[in-house]
Amino acid sequence: MSLLDSLNNDLKAAMKAHDKETLSTVRMLKSAATNEQIKVGHALTSDEEIAVLSRELKQRKDSVAEFSDAGRADLVPSLENEIKVVQRYLPKQLGEDEVKTIVQETMQRVGASSKADFGKVMGAVMPQVKGQADGKLVNSVVKSLLK
Repeated sequence: MSLLDSLNNDLKAAMKAHDKETLSTVRMLKSAATNEQIKVGHALTSDEEIAVLSRELKQRKDSVAEFSDAGRADLVPSLENEIKVVQRYLPKQLGEDEVKTIVQETMQRVGASSKADFGKVMGAVMPQVKGQADGKLVNSVVKSLLK
């Protein structure tokens, strides 16, 4: 089942349940996926679907941080609910220990040993964890292991 099909089904379910928060988030996700489909000119592949969802998730996480810093804690709970809805459509997220294991294996494979190899390691790790781990987490793990 494609992402748009899942979103349409969940959209109908949220309408029937009168779940306004889920409904608005699913509508935003559906809009983002449809816009991306129009932009690329074909049905989205699973990698493209994950890219759209990851972008939407990142936007919401960034907004939570910005609202918290600006003293607008009243807006954070609704964004956290949106994050939960977006995460339903993404693959299971890797934990820090799992990312550390992948980074260590990649460092051995590419022969990385110093901070100068940061780009090489990141370039090899990111395709492996695409959609499954946040780039900031991967970045911090790679930096800590290359010290």
